[in-house]
Amino acid sequence: MTTSQPPGSNGRGGPAFSAQQVPGEAPPPDSVHPRDSTPHAPTSVSRLNETIRSFIDGWGSVWVEGEITSWNVRGGAVYGGLKDLGTEAAIQFRIWSSTRQRLPGDLKVGDHVIACVKADYYPKTGAFSFAVSSMRHVGLGDQLERLERLRVQLRGEGLFDAARKKPIPFLPHVIGLITGENSDAEKDVRRNAELRWPQVTFRTKYAAVQGDRCVPETIAALKALDAAPDVDVIIIARGGGDPQTLLGFSDERLVRAVAAAQTPVVSAIGHENDHPLLDDVADLRASTPTDAAKRVVPDVAEQRALVAQLRSRMTTRLTQRLSHDIAQLEQLRSRPVLRAPESMIDSRTQQLWMHTSRGREVIERRLSQEARATAELRATLRALSPAATLARGYAIAHLPAGDIVRDAEQAPAGSTVLVRVGRGSFSARSDGPVDEGDGETARTDAAEREPRMEA
Repeated sequence: MTTSQPPGSNGRGGPAFSAQQVPGEAPPPDSVHPRDSTPHAPTSVSRLNETIRSFIDGWGSVWVEGEITSWNVRGGAVYGGLKDLGTEAAIQFRIWSSTRQRLPGDLKVGDHVIACVKADYYPKTGAFSFAVSSMRHVGLGDQLERLERLRVQLRGEGLFDAARKKPIPFLPHVIGLITGENSDAEKDVRRNAELRWPQVTFRTKYAAVQGDRCVPETIAALKALDAAPDVDVIIIARGGGDPQTLLGFSDERLVRAVAAAQTPVVSAIGHENDHPLLDDVADLRASTPTDAAKRVVPDVAEQRALVAQLRSRMTTRLTQRLSHDIAQLEQLRSRPVLRAPESMIDSRTQQLWMHTSRGREVIERRLSQEARATAELRATLRALSPAATLARGYAIAHLPAGDIVRDAEQAPAGSTVLVRVGRGSFSARSDGPVDEGDGETARTDAAEREPRMEA
């Protein structure tokens, strides 16, 4: 049997099958098509698997409905099973990581889904599975997918950020309540709030909590309470329900109206497992209406107990502080310096007298030393003074111009000389220079007379 594929290829990257029959011998297995195989001319496993793969590839993508029976994540991909809703029939599927990013994030075992699958047969091992390109919940799943996309959009706009949420007042004077008329949610909120704080005041606006009227009536009630200046906090309450009945509290119009409200809004829509978009945008999410009342209104008994506890602690601290300060004051008063303050002065009197006496002695001794030094300096100065020399009989001759006569040639004959002696001065006229002999004789006579004068 000869195929139309080129040698070495089957057109899909697999091996080429061509007849290379030798006369008188059985044909090679690769050359026998599975439908033409016989005990004497069997086909090969490779040819069989490629034939199966070619047949399966012709199916294309198929939409199938079922229940997820297994969901195993390995390396970013999902390997799972899908079971028929009415029988035990099941298939195995895999979801690549690139496809998983486009699927709803809440898919899990037990979900009722529809999936777009494409059969995939691996010729090397004969493994058979389905590759999923799309999967979503059945019925409500479409709505939940839209809600998830809206949730992502609003989160990207920052409507769920904690920074924009307003704080709930500690003790609201007036609480705005939006709920169904005569509903259990209203009774739960009022009863628990009044048990905790009997003086609490409510301003209630009734609105449909499901159906087509839910969103417009809730928005109208929200705007009315938000515009009231005395309303401190607004509670939107409903007693839970299935996801279908809670869809109104995920409406984009209501979510944006709550985000734009100036008054803090508390969401108390359902139970712990209910999670509409209103919970994400509200300033506070309460798990139930009862929880909302407990979180908005403080318990008067708890507050009184807290005040009593704080008062007791304050009294204890003040008593301890006063006792400590009194003990310190008594300790200070018992010290000798405060019990007899004059003793401190008396003990210093003797020291002051000793320091004063010592200072006086030092000053007197220093004055005596300085007086003696002054007398010695005075005697030395007097001895070195020119006046003392003049007092011994010497004289100083001056010319009229004031120059001292140091050479006899300075006073020629007839010149006037001013002579200063020990006491006073007188004027003399020079007869000119004299001989040295006469001068020596005069000096000798003066020297001889000077001792006698001193004696």
